[in-house]
Amino acid sequence: MNNVKYIGLDAHLSTISVAVLDEQGKSVMASVLPTHSAAILDFIHGLRGTLYVTFQEGTQSAWLYDLLVRKVHKVVVCNPRKNALLKAGNKSDAVDARKLAELLRAGLLSPVYHGETSTVTVKHLGRSYESLTQDSTRVMSRLKALYRGQAIPSAGQRPYGRRREEWLGKLGGAGLQSRAQRLYQQLDVLQALRREARQELMQECRKHAAAGLLRSIPFLGPIRAGLLIGRVQTPHRFRTKRQFWAYCGLALETRSSADYRFVNGQLERTRKAAWIRGLNLNHNHDLKNLFKSATTTASARPGPFGSFYQGLLAKGMLPAMARLTLARKMAAITLSVWKKGERFDAQLLKAPAA
Repeated sequence: MNNVKYIGLDAHLSTISVAVLDEQGKSVMASVLPTHSAAILDFIHGLRGTLYVTFQEGTQSAWLYDLLVRKVHKVVVCNPRKNALLKAGNKSDAVDARKLAELLRAGLLSPVYHGETSTVTVKHLGRSYESLTQDSTRVMSRLKALYRGQAIPSAGQRPYGRRREEWLGKLGGAGLQSRAQRLYQQLDVLQALRREARQELMQECRKHAAAGLLRSIPFLGPIRAGLLIGRVQTPHRFRTKRQFWAYCGLALETRSSADYRFVNGQLERTRKAAWIRGLNLNHNHDLKNLFKSATTTASARPGPFGSFYQGLLAKGMLPAMARLTLARKMAAITLSVWKKGERFDAQLLKAPAA
C-alpha cells in the first residue's frame, strides 16, 4: 500500500513550522526546523512514502521550490491571496502549517507557477531595471515637489537638465538648496545605474530566441520584450489567451445569480446578461503596466494597432474601452506569436480579441 503524506510548511526568516498529515487527514508529525537547507533535507529524507509538499508564495518560495522539487513527488507553491481558511480562527505558525497541509490534501490550493530556470537571469535583471526606474522616478518627483512648494513652475524635464545651478538659485535659503543638491546627486547615481541595468538586460535578452519574435510586434521594444520574458518565462503555462488576460489584469470579472429556472417542467437557462464588475484585481501589476503603456503609445501613432484603435472609435466605442480592447488584442497576439514561434503579421488583428 502506498503511504501518502501531505506536508505543509510555514516558512519564516529563522524557522519553518512543519505539519505532516496522512491519507486520512490525521496528524503524523509536527515540528519546527531552522531555515537551513541541510535541516530541511534531513527532515524530508526521514519521511517514507509519496510526499506532497506545499508552502505559500513569498520571499523564500523560489529557494524552497528549487531545494525540494527533486526530493519529493510534488511541490505546490500556493497563492496566499486565495487561502481564505488561513484567516479563520486562531493564527500561529503551527496552525498555518496544519491548515496548508489540509488544503493540499483536499486539493483546494491555487498554485503559483515555478519551474522555468532558463530565464532566471533575465527575470532578475528585469527586476533590477524596474526598481532603478521606480527609484529614479521617485527622486524626480521629490525634486518637482520641492520647486512646487516654493511656487516655482517646474513643468516638463527642465528641472533635470544641465542648468541645475540656475534652478538651485531659484530656491530661497541654504537649507532648500542643500536638499535639492542631495536629490540631484542621488538622481545622477540612479540614472547611471539604470543605464547599466538597461544595457545588461538588453544583452541578456538577445540570448533568447523569443526576444526576436516579441520585438517583431510593434511597440514591444527590447526592454518590454526582456520584461515579458522575465515575468512570463514560458507562454505554454497559459492554455488560452483568457488565462493570459487574467494574469495581465485584463480579464473581466462577472457576477450572475439564478442562472436556471424550470419552464413547463423543463430546466432552462435564464436569458439575462451577467453583471460586469470591472477588471480582475489579482494579477501581475508589472505586465499590466507594460501592456497599458504599449497600448497608450500605439493608439497615438500610425501603424496597424493605431488603425485598429481608430476603427474601434469609428464604431462608437468609448476611448477607454477602445484602449482596453486594444490592450487585450496586443496581449493575445503576444501570446500567439510566442507560442507558435512566428513573427508578427498584421492579419492577426483581424481575429476576434474576445
